[in-house]
Formats: sequence, structure tokens, C-alpha cells
Amino acid sequence: MCLAIPGKVISIQGTEGTVDFGGVIQKVRIDLIQDLEVGDYVIVHTGFAIERLEEEDALETLRLWKELAEYM
Repeated sequence: MCLAIPGKVISIQGTEGTVDFGGVIQKVRIDLIQDLEVGDYVIVHTGFAIERLEEEDALETLRLWKELAEYM
């Protein structure tokens, strides 16, 4: 099972991007997604960005994660 938390691309350097997961910054491979841009939201699995998300979908998912965390 994979828990997919969206992250925001904050910089791109070749095939590597820096992604912000709510203050946790990670470098990930981005070469599986064409035309990725700074500001895009992605889902990352094992160090690879595997899917680009629409901003609205990413923000809704983050809102739901925050709501869930409040109950834990």
C-alpha cells in the first residue's frame, strides 16, 4: 500500500527536482514526467515523481490529510 501525499516542485535541475512536502524538502527524480515545471504538484514513489496533479486536486488532498491528522 502506498500513501500518496502531494508535494510541490520548488526547483528543477536536469532530471532532478526539489519537492516540498509541507516543509519536508526532498530531491526526487523527475524524468518520468514530461514538461514538469516549478509550481507543479506531484506524487512521489521511491524517489521518483510518478504523477502530476492538478493544483486543485493536490490542495484538496492536502486538506483531507490535515483533517485526518487532527483526529489522530
